[in-house]
Amino acid sequence: MAEPKTKANDASVDSFIEAVEPAAKRDDARLLLEMFERVTGEKPQMWGGTIIGFGEYRTTYASGRDVHWMRAGFSPRKAKHSLYLQGGYCDDIAAKEREADLTRLGKHKTGASCLYINKLADIDLDVLEEMLVKDWATMQRIYPG
Repeated sequence: MAEPKTKANDASVDSFIEAVEPAAKRDDARLLLEMFERVTGEKPQMWGGTIIGFGEYRTTYASGRDVHWMRAGFSPRKAKHSLYLQGGYCDDIAAKEREADLTRLGKHKTGASCLYINKLADIDLDVLEEMLVKDWATMQRIYPG
């Protein structure tokens, strides 16, 4: 089986954030870093070259594929911030709550396992933090340890 391309590594999170352009995205990344650290209680770690992850878990899919991934994370990309809030994709109850929260969040898009936000000024940060708290609790329940 192929090795995953995106793995946890020892690259500097601070150095990565300092290189984010434009400056407004860098400022947003600092705010997200603070929020994720506060909610998760975890130290940030780079995953691949562009994702900042918090915590980790392992699971095996029904297909037999083993997965080692972050419990939550974000990537301050030039066009949009990509937020990885895994709990809503791993649990039906959490998914329903997420849908309700998304209606209150503000301007965003969703993908297969990501929440995309252009800039933090477009959303309600309190709602985002609520979503992160719920998501983190779901991941801890589903994948304890």
